[in-house]
Amino acid sequence: MSVKHDKSHEAGATHDFHGGICGCCGPSATRGMSGAEVDLAVEQRGERLTRLDEVRGDDVDHLLSARSRRGFLKAGGLFGALAAAAPVLSRARAEGTGGFSLFQQGGGRVHVVESTYETTKWGIFDSNLPDIVQIESGDVVSYPNTWSHFLNDLQPGMPIEEIARLRLAHPGVGPHSIIGPVGVRDAEPGDVLEIQYLRVRPTDWAVCFNNPGALGTGALPDAFPQGQAKYFDLDTANNTSEFAPGIQLRLAPFQGTMGVAPANGVFPTPPGHAYGVISSVPPGQHAGNVDCREAGEGSRLFVPVFQRGGKIFTGDSHALQGDGEVTLTAMETAMKEIRVRVILHKQVALAWPMHETPDAWIVHGTNPDLDTAFRIALLNAIDFLEARAGLTRLDAYALCSLAVSFRVTQVVNGQKGIYGVIPKRIFHPQLRAAMGVI
Repeated sequence: MSVKHDKSHEAGATHDFHGGICGCCGPSATRGMSGAEVDLAVEQRGERLTRLDEVRGDDVDHLLSARSRRGFLKAGGLFGALAAAAPVLSRARAEGTGGFSLFQQGGGRVHVVESTYETTKWGIFDSNLPDIVQIESGDVVSYPNTWSHFLNDLQPGMPIEEIARLRLAHPGVGPHSIIGPVGVRDAEPGDVLEIQYLRVRPTDWAVCFNNPGALGTGALPDAFPQGQAKYFDLDTANNTSEFAPGIQLRLAPFQGTMGVAPANGVFPTPPGHAYGVISSVPPGQHAGNVDCREAGEGSRLFVPVFQRGGKIFTGDSHALQGDGEVTLTAMETAMKEIRVRVILHKQVALAWPMHETPDAWIVHGTNPDLDTAFRIALLNAIDFLEARAGLTRLDAYALCSLAVSFRVTQVVNGQKGIYGVIPKRIFHPQLRAAMGVI
């Protein structure tokens, strides 16, 4: 089970939280040290590092796994002390399970962004914040040991009454622990960011809850005046979880929220917040809380840029979700690590976010009205097929009726979501190879 974050430990932290992982004396020294030896070396150094030697992708894995194994490697130890150093990890491996044929190997630096009270906010995208780190196109961002909802206060066994109290105490914003912003150098409105999901690894517990009906959340608040918080142990080795005796679920982890700062004024400012702040709840053209269950490890998100630097935010980790997310929640969890590569595409005409998986291209539409959300998604599918497959607009419309599956991402976030799945298998390999979001 996850251990609740020690808030008192962060209170006096003064270090930056945007750096990469490195070896104090080169990669071999770091790889061969125990956690205690690394802490001792950092303490003896007594100064900020100004240079990092080359560290391989497996060195990153080693240090991240070591941090998970050893309770004394906390934010104030290895990660905190090294965070101010310039992240110049010169080679990052794109590795993981299935689907990685989508990604080009190597290239870029690795930046580690820890969850702290400086990097993580309760239920908002705040475009006024300075970037935690500014990355280059092709760089990798690792988010280790992310937080559960309510800035990690949500832990196994929390009763639904306390969950509801926390939600009511923060009106107008989401329950999510949102990490960001991460800036992308030279990104500006009219560009597109491609976010490649290299690693999506959940922790060992999750919860699905519906608030008491009086809160008015979920698809059927009137039918369920009572609330419930149902907790799960996650067997991450076998990628399964038991829902109830005789009911076994196959995990399919993904980030419910990944997106950029939207254009100012598109969404209302929550009470008590400055202009430029929005709730993390509604998805939109900036992506955000899209809740697309297909967007797991090995997929890619393409999202248009609306503000200089893009400003990437993420959170709302899921171990599993059905289309609709009807209770309000999926299998809400935290992540041992989210690892993404970010590619900047300059001045690309893309009005709405799209996902790509090894098997499909996925278009989206969101709106408070489900019919309008469907219309947006359908028009986006027609636009894609006309532009990328070379079809007439009428033929693209017909193909959508014959081969494209339109599904509901969620109906519980104010902005309802529809996504259209365009299967790659229907296209001749030569045509398929020539098609793409960008």
